[in-house]
Amino acid sequence: MSIFEAILLTVITASTPLVIAALGELVTERSGVLNLGVEGMMIMGAVAAFAGAQMSGSPYIGLLAGIAMGALFSLLFAFLTLTLVANQVATGLALTILGLGLSGMLGEGYVSVPGVRLTPIVIPYLSDLPFIGSVLFRQDLTFYLSLALLFGVSWFLFRSRAGLKLRAIGDSHGSAHALGISVIRTRYLAVMFGGACAGLAGAQLSLVYTPQWVENMSSGRGWITLALVVFASWRPWRVFAGGYLFGAVTILQLHAQAFGIGIPAQFLSMLPYAATIVVLVIISHNRRTTLINTPASLGKPFVPER
Repeated sequence: MSIFEAILLTVITASTPLVIAALGELVTERSGVLNLGVEGMMIMGAVAAFAGAQMSGSPYIGLLAGIAMGALFSLLFAFLTLTLVANQVATGLALTILGLGLSGMLGEGYVSVPGVRLTPIVIPYLSDLPFIGSVLFRQDLTFYLSLALLFGVSWFLFRSRAGLKLRAIGDSHGSAHALGISVIRTRYLAVMFGGACAGLAGAQLSLVYTPQWVENMSSGRGWITLALVVFASWRPWRVFAGGYLFGAVTILQLHAQAFGIGIPAQFLSMLPYAATIVVLVIISHNRRTTLINTPASLGKPFVPER
């Protein structure tokens, strides 16, 4: 295997959780809900997936456990913000802190325990093709799920009647309610979908990216996911491209350290987060494009008329 091919494979592995979590958050924000608890849901999905795989011996059970934990955590967020009309920003931050602390407590017994790795799916004949075979046709299930989510979310938002209703709620929940659309129910489903995707992204971290449990192993990826949605202007294909851009920055800084490039390791480690800040600053200059693409009801509470 060439060095370039090996680097590309690691970029794909590093980018997959960002793409999955960002696509879920995109759907949530398109419905008008700002969920800052992605980091907490991701780390809870990681510990649930690792524990589920350890207890069952099957990484696929672990994947399901991670998805279920993310959806359950998001259900708590939805209840607090949609039913009790709590502040979305404060609630999301609180759930992130809760998730980081609770995952550390639940995963204490799994530290230094060998993980159950999710093995790649080898597609016959196609996986034998030079270069492209190992890159596209010898990947784990989460990679193919990220592609399915990309096409599925794109079709749902812009080709389906339900997606049109969801975008209408995000643009004007009052008008959507007046037309008879169930705003609260739709937002509940959107938030749970985003949480399930965050849980799946966390499962990828503990079963594929680093098949072991390490406290705080999400390492701020949830925050990068939030920036990625804004970077993509709430468009699925831009989320996919942006996810691989940030994933490439993450992996290249690791390879730079391995090759002994004379740059402080601390500076290289901060590159993915510095890139996030730079991208957001660049985007903020084009206020017209940002305002056009931002869901108008994003972060605003909705209380149906009684």
